[in-house]
Amino acid sequence: MNNNKIIDADYTTSAVDKVGRKSNLSMFMVMLGFTFFSASMWVGQQLANGLTWNEFLWALLLGGLILAAYTGALGWIGAESGLTLDMLARRSFGTKGSWLPSAMISFTQTGWFGVGLAMFAIPVAKEFLGLEVTPDNMPLESYLLVAIAGILMTSSAYYGIKSLTIVSYFAVPAVAILGTIAMILAIHNGDAGLVEQFAKGTKDMGIIAGAGLVVGSFVSGGTATPNFTRFAKSGKVGMIITVIAFFLGNSLMFLFGAVSSIYVGGNDIFEVMLNLNLFYLAVLVLGLNIWTTNDNALYTSGLGLSNIFGFPKKAMVFVAGFIGTVAAIWLYWNFCDWLNILNCTLPPVGAILILHYFTHRGKEVEEKVVDWSAIVGVVAGAVVANLVHWGFASINGMVVAAICWSVGQLIQKRK
Repeated sequence: MNNNKIIDADYTTSAVDKVGRKSNLSMFMVMLGFTFFSASMWVGQQLANGLTWNEFLWALLLGGLILAAYTGALGWIGAESGLTLDMLARRSFGTKGSWLPSAMISFTQTGWFGVGLAMFAIPVAKEFLGLEVTPDNMPLESYLLVAIAGILMTSSAYYGIKSLTIVSYFAVPAVAILGTIAMILAIHNGDAGLVEQFAKGTKDMGIIAGAGLVVGSFVSGGTATPNFTRFAKSGKVGMIITVIAFFLGNSLMFLFGAVSSIYVGGNDIFEVMLNLNLFYLAVLVLGLNIWTTNDNALYTSGLGLSNIFGFPKKAMVFVAGFIGTVAAIWLYWNFCDWLNILNCTLPPVGAILILHYFTHRGKEVEEKVVDWSAIVGVVAGAVVANLVHWGFASINGMVVAAICWSVGQLIQKRK
């Protein structure tokens, strides 16, 4: 009798068992690579223009602490439960109610995947091929570069956590080391030191506003933390690795963006390396930087779509990758602002997952079809996060979502 079973190495619908857990180093590489996103360098550019050096450091610290509390809690939950974001959502939102957070995170992550492809293809087309690329003039070569990058990145995400780990082991050290060297060379070759160079600009932002940008740059992606930390050895390990990796990775991206802005006028380390006549290394760093985050984004999209439609995760990764690749150029020129709006919808999801998990920890959870208090909490939180321009948008959304969910739970108990 043949007892061999097909094993889902990515544990799409079940908790990761002891056999599936990864080493601490592997988890650190995957989580650090997750933060290597060029859009975070854009935030670094804004911070450099609006803050002095000391204010910049304080904004990184304050924003980093807020992100640490949020993503660290999700990191613990993912590792302790062994469950994906979507499986956790089935408990807190209901079996069909979980389709809402799954759809939201799949849509945003597929969108950012497409934007990431264009963020690679357009600069390379301009610098390597010498093409003029504008919203009204997109040469065929740009689309070809998008297609090649899309195929490569979709292929690695298709093979799941093992492939993500391999890419991260190669990409993380390369981006961190080469990027840091380029940043040091830019400072060394500049006309002024880092503190003096930071003194230039409008300086009209303020530490709180700067910290808000730090939080907003990664809080939506950070909501997907359980998808990766579920492979960690324990809840404590998952939390510690998440906090350290995210703080280091995000800070490095902000520094890359800030230094490129104040020394060469660009918005990422790619332009710094071009200015230093390091073109081929610049292309390598840009590609690897985007690859790590895009793989994590596509992996998350695949898990979310699998929860909604019931198809295998691998098939859904392929679908999301195809959509993101085909729409990449359009997304880049037309949809970034919409994606930033959608980013505000995800922190309320994370807040409810955290509250539900820790209030039901160690208890048997009866799955509902739809938990309307969670649905109302996410919708209300998203509306407040986008419309209330005071404090931290993501925190505003999380607080409102938490209140709505808690009130709803009390009402349900009294029935």
